Amino acid sequence: MVEDEQEIRELMALHLLRQGYRVTECASAEEALNEMNRQNYSLFVLDWMLPGLSGVDIVDKIKAKNTGASVLMVTAKTEPQDIVAGLEKGADDYMTKPFNPSVFIARIKALLRRSQVQAAAPAADDGEVSLLGLKINFKSYEISYNGEPLHLTPSEFKLLGALVQNHGCVLTREQLIENIQGEGINVVGRTIDTHVFGLRKKLGEWGDRIETIRGVGYRVKVDIA
Repeated sequence: MVEDEQEIRELMALHLLRQGYRVTECASAEEALNEMNRQNYSLFVLDWMLPGLSGVDIVDKIKAKNTGASVLMVTAKTEPQDIVAGLEKGADDYMTKPFNPSVFIARIKALLRRSQVQAAAPAADDGEVSLLGLKINFKSYEISYNGEPLHLTPSEFKLLGALVQNHGCVLTREQLIENIQGEGINVVGRTIDTHVFGLRKKLGEWGDRIETIRGVGYRVKVDIA
């Protein structure tokens, strides 16, 4: 969240926190650049008019460092040419101030859904992804650990696939629900927690890599202390 006006920044952050997202607040583009060198982010909310570097000045840097990250510009620059310029610079969406909080949240969710779908595409031509002894084939719906086949339910397979392909990144319960929900499958509330519990049992020692992020969701850790 990159916004130099503290009240607006804190208001946007509050709305996101209430939705279960983790938020890092920055008051300048320079601060945001330093922050993104320390960790990866799924989405950036950028003001255009900032002290020092402007929001549009760092869109390309964000895209280069955080592959797959989305950028939403939220700015008082409302002219059509400004909107076009922001999008041509690489922003994925553009909102003008003042904004409706519910529309702001809806835009955030839409961008995260889009990036999740893109990230979920199998990395290899044969549709297989490997991570630390775990192999998932998205074409044959087969999964194995150290050569031993595992038998998962369709929902468990989709859930683990999303976590593995986004390893290191936190996926909220809402994102995971959207990933496994489909025809004949209705996922609500804490159903995700039940699936994760079942996955951990079936995966054995590998299941320890599925980390609970309290109040947010889950992620797969590559390194375990």
